[in-house]
Amino acid sequence: MEIKDLIIAVVLVIIGFVCLVKGADWFVDGAAGIAKKLRVPQLIIGLTIVSFGTSAPELATSIISAFQGSADIAVGNIIGSNITNILLILGLSAIICPLVVQKSTLQIDFPVLLGSSALLLFFGAMDGKIDSTEGWIMFAISMAYMILLIIYAVAESKKQNPAETLQVDKIEGMEKAEPKTGLAGWFEKKKENVGFLFLLTLVGLVLVVIGALYGVIPGATTLAEYFGVSEKVIGLTVVAIGTSLPELVTCVVASKKGETDIAVGDIVGSNIFNILRTLGLCSAIIPLTFEPTFLIDGLIALAAAAFLAFCGYKNKKVGRLAGFVMLIAFAAYYVYLFAI
Repeated sequence: MEIKDLIIAVVLVIIGFVCLVKGADWFVDGAAGIAKKLRVPQLIIGLTIVSFGTSAPELATSIISAFQGSADIAVGNIIGSNITNILLILGLSAIICPLVVQKSTLQIDFPVLLGSSALLLFFGAMDGKIDSTEGWIMFAISMAYMILLIIYAVAESKKQNPAETLQVDKIEGMEKAEPKTGLAGWFEKKKENVGFLFLLTLVGLVLVVIGALYGVIPGATTLAEYFGVSEKVIGLTVVAIGTSLPELVTCVVASKKGETDIAVGDIVGSNIFNILRTLGLCSAIIPLTFEPTFLIDGLIALAAAAFLAFCGYKNKKVGRLAGFVMLIAFAAYYVYLFAI
């Protein structure tokens, strides 16, 4: 394989990631805008459309990889993304600013994350694959988890002080009232048009599929061949980090602004949906081979989740020391991957 093939592969991966991230962003904007026009509650939009949209890169990459016979990229993408989300993204964010852990994360998200991580290992270790039945089980649990979140959020909202809620609404309304200029202003005005919102949703979805089908997957496969590493390693590293870019940007920017109250819950929720919904739906459509070596990676993902939960239950936050530990663990994991 010539050097030009390597350059083409790198360009394909970069373009693919741009399409995945921007496509997911436009899909969320369009679909959420349509839902608002239909007067769907903001809570439902956040837990359905937005959560589906933010996990669209992982979902598209895993499903298309599976159909193309690259099960190692499909499984590696999910496990690698979960490891990256906790050890790299939360670790880096915690160093910038200590992360507060919300009550709902302690009561609901941590137990579900630990349980789903263990369930993935159990299904994979039983017979070396995740079949359709197991996939539908995981997907059904993800729907139950979503319903539980909605019930919890509704119950908590009823406990809030109406005066405080009104004040927050007024502040948000003032912020939205600030006019935007230039291209951003034109884009905001266009988002008032239902036809434009439908177009934005469709274009976003198409970009996600194109980014995965013609960018990330062929580029990642070529990189694996060029460097003589397995598709599993490429899935756990290059593809995993690339599909986690939306979470990385969101959490780091929020940490710099000191707005860390939802960072941990957002990442934990993303990891849960990665396993139960994305990998569950993917394996329900086409059974996935679970290589024995994935057991080690799965255990590392479970250990990372357990460490995060330990920090949350002990201190109600993820401090800078914990962040340093996470980053060191992430670096050690990558040394291990490329050493084997």
